[in-house]
Amino acid sequence: MKSSMIGLYFVMIVLSSHAQTKKTEADNSEKVKEEIINLSKEKWQWMADKNVEKLTDLFDAKAMFVHMGGSWGKERELTIIETGGIHYKKADIHEVSVNVIDNTAIVLNRITLLAVVGGNEVTNPFMVTEVYVKQNKVWKLGSLSFTKLLTP
Repeated sequence: MKSSMIGLYFVMIVLSSHAQTKKTEADNSEKVKEEIINLSKEKWQWMADKNVEKLTDLFDAKAMFVHMGGSWGKERELTIIETGGIHYKKADIHEVSVNVIDNTAIVLNRITLLAVVGGNEVTNPFMVTEVYVKQNKVWKLGSLSFTKLLTP
C-alpha cells in the first residue's frame, strides 16, 4: 500500500511537471508571435517613413524581396525605398497570422497597400509573406513577398 501511494505520488508529480512545461511552451509561443507581429508592424512604419537605417538592421544580408515587378536582394530594396522608387505610404493590415517553426517565423499579412510607384499613387490588396529567422537572439527578415489578391 505504501509503495502504491509513493508510485501514485511520483506519477502525479511527473504529470504536473509535464503540464506546466506545456503551459510554459504555449505562453512562450504566444509571446514570440506577439513579438513578431509587433516587429512586422514596425517594419511597415519604417518602410512608410523611409527609415533605411532601421530597415538595414532588420533585413538579413541574404534577404530576398518579391514584388509584382520582379525580385531582388537587400541592397536594391533599400535603395528603392530610400530614393522613393516605391514609397510604401500606408499598409492597412486586415489580418495577420504567425507560424513559428524553431527559429523561423512565417507571417501572413492581408493588407491594402497605398504606395507611390514610379510617381503614380496606387492602392492594391496583397497577401504579404514575411519570413523571419532568429540569429543570435535577434529576429532578421529573410524574405518579403507580395502576392496581389483578386478581391480586396
